Amino acid sequence: MVILKQKTLHSNHKKIEYAVIIGVQLQGQAIHINEYLDELEQLARTSGAIPKKRFIQNLDHPHPKTYVGKGKIEEIAEYCKSHEIDMALFDDELSPAQVRNIENALPETKVLSRTHLILDIFANNARTGQAKTQVELAQSIFMLPRLTGLWTHLSKQKGGIGMKGPGETEIETDRRALRNRISLLSEKLKHIEKIGLTQRASRKGEFRAALVGYTNVGKSTVMNLLSRSDVLVENKLFATLDSTVRKIALPHPNEMKAPVMVLLSDTVGFIRKLPTLLVESFKSTLSEAIEADLLIHVVDISNPNFEAQMLSVKETLYAIGCGHKPEIIIFNKIDAYRDTDEFFVGQTGLNLEQFEQSWIMKENAPAVFISATERNNIDALRKIVVEQLLHIKGISVDNDYEIPYE
Repeated sequence: MVILKQKTLHSNHKKIEYAVIIGVQLQGQAIHINEYLDELEQLARTSGAIPKKRFIQNLDHPHPKTYVGKGKIEEIAEYCKSHEIDMALFDDELSPAQVRNIENALPETKVLSRTHLILDIFANNARTGQAKTQVELAQSIFMLPRLTGLWTHLSKQKGGIGMKGPGETEIETDRRALRNRISLLSEKLKHIEKIGLTQRASRKGEFRAALVGYTNVGKSTVMNLLSRSDVLVENKLFATLDSTVRKIALPHPNEMKAPVMVLLSDTVGFIRKLPTLLVESFKSTLSEAIEADLLIHVVDISNPNFEAQMLSVKETLYAIGCGHKPEIIIFNKIDAYRDTDEFFVGQTGLNLEQFEQSWIMKENAPAVFISATERNNIDALRKIVVEQLLHIKGISVDNDYEIPYE
């Protein structure tokens, strides 16, 4: 039985949970582990936890029994006990055996992997029936080989971060129940996908563009700017999970011609080490990107690791079958740009002309540099989207064409 100490500011406040962050720096790993752990801390804060300390160990490969070595796990256990830590967050996937061994070493602390935490955030942010079904399916597939006795019953879920999901009583009984649930959710998702396929088929012949990008880079803000809508915008990872589609009118490059009507969709954000089962479960949501004429890849250029984030997005796009689609890059947040030394530059740094003449543009054309919050260079964004869509459809800027209407 896992014993969790309750820390509350007031009886009607949500329980505060404290966490330690744990990662392994592998020999020859190109990206330093601290960059991954910075992101894991942000995931923890998004879920509502407060990270207190991080533990890093240099290893050739994660320890097969406890992820980190014996001495390090003992150090972590001592810290968790003396500081009343609620959860230990591991940056990589843990095997069922590793989870059991770590739980034995940390008897009063929840043990969660990066995947488990992401699933919990998805569960908390799911709003529509489709998103909820996708998340529950991913959770159930994830939990099937990991039933250990932490939960009391499938229908009686333990509270707190990482616990918003299926649980267990007797192992075999619950495995059977979980398999049945997975089958039911899969059928339900197929039905939802069939409805979505019908809806997308009705849009055939229209100009279609999809916003893609790393989580929390400003896709929803760009969506609101272009469509004048009110899609949820929060400075959190995975604030929105559901694809949103808006029909928008963008100015034609030839001012004498009528606006171009475009179906613009927003998609769930990507992240490094995005669990494969989440990619599979969310394929129906990502189908907006799969069937789009043009991908609009939004990048947070103020993040020092923006190139690594771009690579993660491209890898996911290839994984879902649309990595070769025509694409434009939107480098967002130029008002908060950080140079190679990671000093804050902001409005006193590069101007728009310098951005457009930099190596960033040369290596990523076609691209446009904007600040969605400051509304900088938005007209250029609208123009490049229309020009690329017309080019994809083989329509000259100077020629007439039929504007697609519903």
